[in-house]
Amino acid sequence: MASDHGKYVDPLTGTVTTGHEWDGLRELNTPLPRWWLWLFYITIVWAIGYWIVYPAWPLVSTYTQGILNWNSRSAILEDMRELRAQRAAMTDRLAAAPLGDILNDAQLTAFAQAQGRAAFADNCAGCHGAGAGGARGYPNLIDDDWLWGGKIEDLAQTIRHGIRSTDDKGRVGMMPAFGRDGVLKRSEVEAVADYVRSLSGLQGPANADLAAGKRLFAEHCAACHGEDGKGNRELGAPNLTDRIWLYGSDRPSIIEAVMNGRNAVMPAWGGRLDDTTIKALAVYVHTLGGGEK
Repeated sequence: MASDHGKYVDPLTGTVTTGHEWDGLRELNTPLPRWWLWLFYITIVWAIGYWIVYPAWPLVSTYTQGILNWNSRSAILEDMRELRAQRAAMTDRLAAAPLGDILNDAQLTAFAQAQGRAAFADNCAGCHGAGAGGARGYPNLIDDDWLWGGKIEDLAQTIRHGIRSTDDKGRVGMMPAFGRDGVLKRSEVEAVADYVRSLSGLQGPANADLAAGKRLFAEHCAACHGEDGKGNRELGAPNLTDRIWLYGSDRPSIIEAVMNGRNAVMPAWGGRLDDTTIKALAVYVHTLGGGEK
């Protein structure tokens, strides 16, 4: 039925409608609960108070400081200063100690491990995994297989200067793209791949020409990987006989490696992390289980 103002009263609820209608559907003019309105007004007052007390409004080159002159960034920086002060004595010891001596000091090793674990989570876990187990193309750091050496000095060198990075002192071993660059034909690439897989006991196709693969390996691959395929850490050439594969051991993956090369990059952390943090990272990685003496 119609109201005095041209609106309608819903016969079921007795509520006046707003006058809006869509395909015969009318909107009830139901007011919000009073308690809800009061909460809404309180949030408005709270917001205004927050703007006054804390930093809130951007200005041309700065922002309003708030009457408390407090912000989360300053609080974090203050907490960091306090933490550094608490750790200062051990941090100074770690900074002054030669890498080889750190592992002979149980207290210093434990401190470096704790520091290194945090730094690893922030900077390294994205590639190597939270548990350092690696992934396809990213080395496992908890086994005993090392491309460039597993001594703590080797690890520190790799962390500090990187691999095929922009650092002039970084590791620079390169694997040629034998197929892409026309050094080997497709059939020769496949023969080399079959031979490489056979070095770790993997079976190839029935028609695999291992004799040709062995000959081609001696001509093109042995200079880096060694005649026996056991690799060369000076060049970062992996051991092809230990059944540990960075990119996979299936035939297509090995063919892809011979065809186009494998030259992944690890960033140099020397320009991003201080020397003490790099030491701590080296200790942490070394003590994960695969470090060498």
